[in-house]
Amino acid sequence: MNNPRSPNRSPNNNRAPVDNPDSERLAKRVAQMVPCSRREAEQYIEGGWVRVDGVVVEEPQFRVLNQSVVLDPNASLLNLNPVTLLLNKPPGWLDGTIEDDDEDDSDAPARAPRGRAPPKVNNAIELLTAPNHYAQDPEDIPVLKRHFHNQEGYVPLETGASGLLVFTQDWRTERKLSEDIGAMEHELIADVQGEVSPEAMQKIARALKDERNPLPHAKVSVNSSSPERSKLRFAIKGAHPGLVAYLCEKAQLDMVALRRIRIGRVALSDLPVGQWRYLAGHERF
Repeated sequence: MNNPRSPNRSPNNNRAPVDNPDSERLAKRVAQMVPCSRREAEQYIEGGWVRVDGVVVEEPQFRVLNQSVVLDPNASLLNLNPVTLLLNKPPGWLDGTIEDDDEDDSDAPARAPRGRAPPKVNNAIELLTAPNHYAQDPEDIPVLKRHFHNQEGYVPLETGASGLLVFTQDWRTERKLSEDIGAMEHELIADVQGEVSPEAMQKIARALKDERNPLPHAKVSVNSSSPERSKLRFAIKGAHPGLVAYLCEKAQLDMVALRRIRIGRVALSDLPVGQWRYLAGHERF
């Protein structure tokens, strides 16, 4: 997707030396040009509206001397809204939620032998970078560095699973995900070995209705079934990591993969694994 405001790499080779007494911060130069306050100048720069020698620079502290500094004629401070990013998490990655630091995850690697560093478990938030932006993103938004600042994940997903994660800077989305997540339907697809028999489905139904061990409300159906591999669709109210694995175990089904494809009304669709896109303006959880 070609966007005239798509930022190129900052022209570090043309940066004025910091110790040059005649150099100045880009924000100061822009504030004098417009004119505007220093804070407004910083917002223009962080919004991707300023070019230095023809290249978009997003750092207000960038040093300039004799370079050409141009403010886009369409520059506006009205569209500096926080953004929400949707990521297709690869299996084996932490989900990037604030609980990660405290989580005793059963999928975590075993303790490393004495004298060896423990294996690193990648965190999905590390994938929120410009190169991982989905090229076919329907939202025509230029990717800016500020879009990756202060992103928080609020909807947990098993480390071993893949699928839809949500990261947001927007307090309204944060509140929605925090307060209403229990009422949202989460759709997951579980791949299991072999064919799913009616008896297996009955065992899952009994487990869900067992009053001695109350479980979250869930609907289960067979998407496809073959002697080699089958797919089960789970629609569960709320995020409940481990529930699908528990139900498969009750039905004596060997789950080999799990993928979340929807949270509320927002679907993963064709977003490739390891890539992210912007939450569209019309999408609501």
